[in-house]
Amino acid sequence: MTNKNHTTLYKGVTSNLPKRVQQHKESYYSQSFTSRYNLYLLIYWNPFRK
Repeated sequence: MTNKNHTTLYKGVTSNLPKRVQQHKESYYSQSFTSRYNLYLLIYWNPFRK
């Protein structure tokens, strides 16, 4: 995830990408890193399967 100016980067792992992206966009966790730096743009994802 990044902000509109692409100046801050966040990476994470999730089993439900659509839900997690929506949580970031809505600032679901108001004290989180992504909320503090207004990171809401998904710039890359890589699926992993066993």
